[in-house]
Amino acid sequence: MYFSKHNIFSKINESDNYFLVNPLSGNADILTAEKAEEIKNGTYSDVEEYKEKGYLIDKEEEDKIFKNAYFDFLDNRDDSETQIFFVPWYTCNFRCTYCYQEGYSEKDESLSRDVMDSFFNYVNREFAGQKKYITVFGGEPLLPGKQSRDAIDYFVTKAKESDLDLAFVTNGYSLEEYIPILKKGNVREIQVTLDGPQAVHDKRRPLAGGIGTFQNIINGIDKAMEAGFAVNLRTVVDKDNMDSLVPLADFAIEKGWTSNSLFKTQLGRNYELHFCQSDQNKLYDRVSLYKDLYKLIIANPQITEYHRPAYSISKFIFENGDLPEPLFDSCPACKTEWAFDFTGRIYSCTATVGKEGESLGTYYPQETRKDSVIDQWESRDVTTIDKCHDCSLQLACGGGCAAVAKNNNNDEIHSPDCRPVKDLLEMGISLYFEKGVIKDD
Repeated sequence: MYFSKHNIFSKINESDNYFLVNPLSGNADILTAEKAEEIKNGTYSDVEEYKEKGYLIDKEEEDKIFKNAYFDFLDNRDDSETQIFFVPWYTCNFRCTYCYQEGYSEKDESLSRDVMDSFFNYVNREFAGQKKYITVFGGEPLLPGKQSRDAIDYFVTKAKESDLDLAFVTNGYSLEEYIPILKKGNVREIQVTLDGPQAVHDKRRPLAGGIGTFQNIINGIDKAMEAGFAVNLRTVVDKDNMDSLVPLADFAIEKGWTSNSLFKTQLGRNYELHFCQSDQNKLYDRVSLYKDLYKLIIANPQITEYHRPAYSISKFIFENGDLPEPLFDSCPACKTEWAFDFTGRIYSCTATVGKEGESLGTYYPQETRKDSVIDQWESRDVTTIDKCHDCSLQLACGGGCAAVAKNNNNDEIHSPDCRPVKDLLEMGISLYFEKGVIKDD
């Protein structure tokens, strides 16, 4: 018997207690300081309980459980839904202060019906028999103007003919005028970004001419939910607007959005991807972002009515009463996610689409595939990343984002983008299980 290599053991933030979590066995416990001391010393008074929960286990038995869980993971992934992204253009009417696509060239090309027809023919053939849906993003997919509306109208019609659900990722500025078009299709969700109250948002996400965008977006959100569309409101967070989450939460609560079943939220971290941000000092790493968010929630618990942060698997445990399945792979690229753009190129995911040198083939005007590169993306998981093999966090981390790992490790796809799982659990378990600021539904 040995102390499982998949045990995650640490002290809860601002507490005398500790936690013990094992993603492979699916067990988690909060321990007193006395029980934690036993673990540190390797003297266990609860041996049978620890064996039953997989905290103490025979190595050969653990390897067998790991292998079976991995095969289950692959089977479940094969049965899961594929998200297909489509970029109708890289043009955007905003000039956000932190745009990660600012280094991409905006090709002055229109989206032709020939391209759209080829895209749907390719998807219907290559993904035949698979559960799938399409997410449209850019650039900005819902640009104002008749030419853009006509293109999106045709795209929505083609999706409807193929019995494919849609989702849209938009800045929301022209959302209201697109609602009649979106009603023609099966639209699951519309993601809109709002970075704070009006003064903050308008400074960060103005139109290309500098005009504010807040009020148009609010109107679009209201009209979209009135029309029955689900809205996923996203806030891109850095040190400039972290404190703005408080008035934004208050605003959403007062608007009645948070009590609407069609409304949900997410936080995005402003970070380096392919091009350098102009102001490095305002960027958070993952740990520092969630440390500041933790402090903000402790002081302003109403934030959690607007958004409950994941803190790795902490939120999942709190809301479900158990652990999620072991995460052998957190990168969906070329497995359950693909990206296509209006130039006819195919990419692995949203993080690589449009980037020079990242194309994996074409669907228009002719079909091509870089099978050897695709194989690298498809085969990447914690079993193929050497640095993951002996990491206790691997089944809660999943190896992180392959695009980020590739970007940071000399184009090596099979390298890790390590997630600070232990740090996040220290804060998340404190927030959800000890501080009492999160309301249990």
